[in-house]
Amino acid sequence: MGSGPQKGKSRNTGRELRRYFRVLLRHFGPQRWWPAKTRLEVILGAILTQNTSWRNAELALGRLRQSGLHRLDRLRQVSQVELAKHIRAAGFFRQKARTIRNFTAWLDCQCGGVLSKLFALPAREARRELLTISGLGPETVDAILLYAGRHPFFVADAYTRRVLERHGLLPTGASYSDAQKLLQRHLPRDHVLYNEFHALLVEVGKRFCRRESPKCEVCPLQPFLPGVLAHRQRRNRGPASPTERGIS
Repeated sequence: MGSGPQKGKSRNTGRELRRYFRVLLRHFGPQRWWPAKTRLEVILGAILTQNTSWRNAELALGRLRQSGLHRLDRLRQVSQVELAKHIRAAGFFRQKARTIRNFTAWLDCQCGGVLSKLFALPAREARRELLTISGLGPETVDAILLYAGRHPFFVADAYTRRVLERHGLLPTGASYSDAQKLLQRHLPRDHVLYNEFHALLVEVGKRFCRRESPKCEVCPLQPFLPGVLAHRQRRNRGPASPTERGIS
């Protein structure tokens, strides 16, 4: 398990990340995220999945569909108290109901209530504007922009940071911003790539790169762990020279 970024000129972060992507795609197959029917459902799902599992968020989203509250016109009419009752399965339901209402109020005020106007804004301007809405943090905003708006912002969530830290690409405790900058610096600015890669990192994080008791020995990324990689490189070079063995 890695403890921090590896130093040295030999490491090509971009090439390594692209290898991770190919290995994970071959192992898991396409993830086809985001699992929603409309752009608004992507936005609602991004808010509902804050601090909970997607399973719980999906239950809440299903309740909204059943009640017709997956449409902007109905969301504008329902009270915050009533909305909260429908999304109880997602946890923090009062807070999330308030965030949904904050978003719809902002959309009405700034974009005339039209989602296409939001996503027609320049990407960085749209991100800056969405971050002014109470209840929306960088991870939720980037999920909205990537999955609903097709803007190239990598969602550097906790799963992603954990994988990158353990593989020595990020220092322990790296911030969301630091992780996102690393990924966007070393990968092409492509929303399709970011979409699939993020989904694959979430999958490997849930199944193998767990916070407690990680299953490194059976993880598809195990060959890329710093210790394993260094051993493989030494083996490929053959026997160490006297200098490498510390013998003068």
